[in-house]
Amino acid sequence: MPDPVTATAPYTHVDPAQFRSLMTTHPAAVAIVTTSGPDGEPWGMTCSSVCSVSLKPPTLLACLRAESPTLAALLERTVFAVNLLHDRAERAATLFASGDADRFDKITWVRDPDTGVPQLVEDAHTVAACLVSGTLSVGDHVVVFGDVVGVTTHADDEPSPLLYGMRRYWSLNGPNPPGADTDRK
Repeated sequence: MPDPVTATAPYTHVDPAQFRSLMTTHPAAVAIVTTSGPDGEPWGMTCSSVCSVSLKPPTLLACLRAESPTLAALLERTVFAVNLLHDRAERAATLFASGDADRFDKITWVRDPDTGVPQLVEDAHTVAACLVSGTLSVGDHVVVFGDVVGVTTHADDEPSPLLYGMRRYWSLNGPNPPGADTDRK
């Protein structure tokens, strides 16, 4: 059996703009992570870094900017919700990415009766209620692991998730993103 290849050249990280350009070609579903502070104030931010981790126990992860006030409130309360957006929720995704202080006044939401965490009613097709089970600091972000303790579905039919990639929002049911091959058979 051949010896494994050993790296002999020094490696450096790619430029952040180059990395960002790479990741824009990888479409991801869009979610809004919400929580509430100890005083009940709602907090939330748009997030496309969400994925499943484990089925037993049901666990997901979300990557949040380390300096985010939403992350600070989430870690203090140790409960949060992942609101999976449908394809008509681009306005909410943009609003929660903006940092607008009045964002919760511009959408429809309710408090989860068990956790008190805000859940989006009109913009999310499904919401996962989570308890923080761990964190990991990586660069300028924190990976938050959440044990899923509840799932609420707001969609009456098959949801069409909101996606972000190639520097724009789109959906599986909408027009193809720029540069997509439309002649597949």
